[in-house]
Amino acid sequence: MKVLHVITGLAAGGAEQQLRALLPHLNARCEVAVLTNPGVVADAIKAGGVPVHHLGMRGNRDLSVIGKLARLMRKGDFQVVHTHLYRACVYGRLAARLAGVPAIVATEHSIGLTRIEGRRITAPVRVLYLASELLGHSTVAVSRSVAERLGQWGVPRSRIEVIANGIDGAAFKYDPVRRKRMRACLGLPEEAFVVGGVGRLERGKRFDLLLDVMADIESVHALIVGAGTEQHALQELARRLGVADRVVFAGESPNVAGLLSAMDVLVAPSQEETFGLAVLEGLAAGLPVLYTTCPAVDDLPAFAAPGALRIPYGRDRLRLELRALAATGTERLPPPPAVEHYDIRRQAGQFDALYRRLLGATTDRKYVKKEGFR
Repeated sequence: MKVLHVITGLAAGGAEQQLRALLPHLNARCEVAVLTNPGVVADAIKAGGVPVHHLGMRGNRDLSVIGKLARLMRKGDFQVVHTHLYRACVYGRLAARLAGVPAIVATEHSIGLTRIEGRRITAPVRVLYLASELLGHSTVAVSRSVAERLGQWGVPRSRIEVIANGIDGAAFKYDPVRRKRMRACLGLPEEAFVVGGVGRLERGKRFDLLLDVMADIESVHALIVGAGTEQHALQELARRLGVADRVVFAGESPNVAGLLSAMDVLVAPSQEETFGLAVLEGLAAGLPVLYTTCPAVDDLPAFAAPGALRIPYGRDRLRLELRALAATGTERLPPPPAVEHYDIRRQAGQFDALYRRLLGATTDRKYVKKEGFR
């Protein structure tokens, strides 16, 4: 079976890293088509032996990408097209229909209450989303919260599958040697208490709260991993607060595990999340985690993630908790049951089963048997 994954970009965001982690565990021959911005994750995927096709899309209205995608799909004789992120879902599903691909799947990673992938949800955005959704055969929600939002938008419940994001817990296992090496590389004092944040540097992630709070706690350092439109504003805020010499902006990196090893606590102050992969990664790395919202944890019993503490949105409680942790220090914790629950291999198995089921429903069974599934 051949599967083409179509994604908007491959910078180091949550959906992009999730695709990278998933590919080695799928029982199919996979290739990736990226519409624009083939960043550090594209290099990592290629290094793993998966071909990556860059389509060179010049903007949201560059319709030529539809023809390019359709030709790629026909030439590659793909039986499944799996799209990720808004633009890729809109253009990828249409191209797959034009190319006659038997099974079309989309994963919805980032639909929030008011925003989708950082953009405000307007009537045209919603109409285009729903129109393109009809071109596929199944839409996958990464959490129950996302599934509920899709249903509220009008996506038929029969077309929605819930397949949670996955994590390779072993890849994030804490390593004290890696911690020491990473801190030296970043210029962080070996004995400093380091508060970390991981994610796209966009307004909704609210990393400004992290900077505000650490400014009130002497000697605490911050390590912020990611890139985005708010990076300059956050750097300016750090300067105004007088903490620029205690903040490291690490930018995009495929080595999130190494950067987590350099932290003492992970903070996820975002008020709205569709899954919360960074929280799981922090737990897998043995970090205590302070978060505001994380469906991945909130959908499980409390005992599944004892190292994660949900706090109210805002500065006051965050300041209180960080001050206490900085005063007492932290110890690495064993990975909690939540990490095993979201094992990437389970997610891959669910996708393999979905691909087979869709092919069985939309193609001649003899064709599927002839092509085989390895």
